Amino acid sequence: MIIFISAQEPKLDGAIDERFGRCPYLIKMDTESGQWEALANPGASHSGGAGVAAAQFLIDQKANVAISGDFGPHAASALAAANVEMRLFGDHTSSVQQILSRYEQGLLPAFK
Repeated sequence: MIIFISAQEPKLDGAIDERFGRCPYLIKMDTESGQWEALANPGASHSGGAGVAAAQFLIDQKANVAISGDFGPHAASALAAANVEMRLFGDHTSSVQQILSRYEQGLLPAFK
């Protein structure tokens, strides 16, 4: 499974970022291999349509799950159309690693 988390820093112990479309980094985690990488968010510098650009990037990366503080309506529509599950942080003071752990425990609320 491929999970993406919006982040402020390019590391697992770094801070999460509430903004899906404007976060500087998207942390990609492959749960089968345990490998991860920090990717620059291509939507972060867009003057408009940042969320859609970020959503398309995740779709192109074969994401199964996107986790963030919120998703704009256009980004959410694009992700939903591609069957990408959307989850919310819930706790806004966590690191990327803590959010991954909470997701694996089933503790993150679904985006509606």
